Amino acid sequence: MVQKLQSTLRDSAFARWTVLVLVASMMFFAYMFVDILSPLASILESNPHLGWDQGVFGTYAASEYILCVFGFLIFAGVILDKMGVRFTGILSASLMVIGAGVKYVAVSDWFDANSIEWLNSWWPSMPGSAKMAAFGFMIFGCGCEMAGTTVSKILAKWFKGKEMALAMGLEMAIARLGVFAAMAFSPMISQHFAASGHTIVAPLLFAALLLVIGFLNFLVFSVMDARFDKQLVAIGESTDMKDPEDEFHISDLGKIFRSKMFWIIALLCVLYYSAIFPFQRFATNFLEETLNISNGEASGLFKWFPILAMVLTPFLGMFIDYKGKGASMMMIGALIMIVCHCVFAFVLPIYPSKTLALCTILVLGVSFALVPASMWPSVPKIIDEKVLGSAYCLIFWVQNIGLFLVPLLIGKLRVATDGYLVPMIVFASFGVLAFFLSLALKVEDKKKDYGLELPNKK
Repeated sequence: MVQKLQSTLRDSAFARWTVLVLVASMMFFAYMFVDILSPLASILESNPHLGWDQGVFGTYAASEYILCVFGFLIFAGVILDKMGVRFTGILSASLMVIGAGVKYVAVSDWFDANSIEWLNSWWPSMPGSAKMAAFGFMIFGCGCEMAGTTVSKILAKWFKGKEMALAMGLEMAIARLGVFAAMAFSPMISQHFAASGHTIVAPLLFAALLLVIGFLNFLVFSVMDARFDKQLVAIGESTDMKDPEDEFHISDLGKIFRSKMFWIIALLCVLYYSAIFPFQRFATNFLEETLNISNGEASGLFKWFPILAMVLTPFLGMFIDYKGKGASMMMIGALIMIVCHCVFAFVLPIYPSKTLALCTILVLGVSFALVPASMWPSVPKIIDEKVLGSAYCLIFWVQNIGLFLVPLLIGKLRVATDGYLVPMIVFASFGVLAFFLSLALKVEDKKKDYGLELPNKK
């Protein structure tokens, strides 16, 4: 009877896995929207009405992270720890939907027919449509990055003492399926609507409508989470009135910034993801130029990038839950990424083989499984739970600095060097630095015994 009274929704496998599906679907739709235009870069750049070029596309790609870089994510972390996962999740989903709407309008026929002169009157090298699309992407980016940190805290809450690494691994796998979906469906939708001239707006509208579904899913989660919180109060695990010592204070941010382990993980994160996500933006165009193939063939090759990551991540999460070795897996993931980008830089241009390209893309997906699957479940081991939301947001903030600057850098390097050799060397260099940081993480864990190499389930 006592056991019955002390059970919560978290103890129900059906309930906690339903929560995972609801929040992961939101991230699936978000990831799909992020890359929905990436396979269409060459179409965007050749559209005479839009007037985009390589540099404009690079600036647009970087715009997702501008507001996050300039402090929004720090603010988002405070909101998350102060207001909780329900409020923050609904806010983040709303921002994504609003941003998607603005971006859709920017590339629509309506905008083309009603050109807003003041948008064209300043920064003439950046067309008005690109400025507005970038603005929408900024708003979306705030919501997407806030949602990512919120989902991490949700899973840490709902899977505490359960299959946390597996849950986080599955969430990442589902989210990455969004990249596959974007690469697979965006060209198909674009070609289907080619006769009507809606090669760009149709895929974008499709992805935007999916974000609305994600918003509705989060509303369902919020109902479940409210009930869960009442249960935690009933069993004494939580209270309606928090102890002042357990309350989040702005001064707690200083504790995070003074943590050596926080900075190692944050820098590892920014270097690793700076060699992954910006590469995704340019990958289709890179394959087009290097292999001399069509846009459809290039996107068809790269769409397989997240597949091995999607398949392997849950199993890696289970391995970490039961066996540990999180820091070691980060090192291996960084090494694999170095090798892959070196192949892209030096081997593929000499031997332009589709088979070699596909194999390298798949192996890069293995790296994309190893590092995130081990990195994100490590954060709750080194950061106090009451500031966990802020810690995740601060890591994302540091990460976003790289994700904002690197596409700009790659766009400039493409123009300056007339190719992808130097950009690929830059990506490989990020991998080298990430490897040494993962090594430092393992050394520090051995000194301080954070348990990064230990299993999550006891």
